[in-house]
Amino acid sequence: PKQLWYLFFSEMWERFSYYGMRALLVMFFTAALIDGGWGWPREHAFAIFGTYTSLVYLSTLLGGYFADKIIGFRWAVVVGALLMTLGHASMALESPFFIYTGLTLLVFGSGFFKPNMTSIISEMYKEKPEKKDGAYTIFYMGVNAGAFLGILLCGYLGEKVGWSWGFGLAGIFMFFGLLQFWFAQNIFGDIGKKPIKID
Repeated sequence: PKQLWYLFFSEMWERFSYYGMRALLVMFFTAALIDGGWGWPREHAFAIFGTYTSLVYLSTLLGGYFADKIIGFRWAVVVGALLMTLGHASMALESPFFIYTGLTLLVFGSGFFKPNMTSIISEMYKEKPEKKDGAYTIFYMGVNAGAFLGILLCGYLGEKVGWSWGFGLAGIFMFFGLLQFWFAQNIFGDIGKKPIKID
């Protein structure tokens, strides 16, 4: 179904931005000041990287709860994509305040986005469970393609052109994913709408 292809590309751009930024993060922290980095020791950079990565996965509990109980899967994806776009845009400014603000926004954005894309697919195939495995296989091809391209392009721009360009490119593609999902709302019908409270 065409809904799957919209989810495929939205997820692909999100993974592009996520892995593209991750590829730059430690290099940016450890690069010499003369090269535009912060000149941190590697252990400090990896500590921030590890904390960020663990919080991204922990935040899915919060995003999943809000989606299930309050705003629905689709709004959770939109909120997550918007927060991540703002997070990447903040990091492109490179100052300590904006780098940490960007990482915080990315943590919460991933928490809303990450678990609810797969929940939408699960809802789409509720009546056709035998096709769900194939749908997830196609979906995860988008994940892998986005991760590969993000690491390649953001890493190249960050190292060769400027850190802001690498972080900024991640934000641009996240914004593409947000727009694509937003304008595809009508094709999902009732899938992923706000949960109805039953008294």
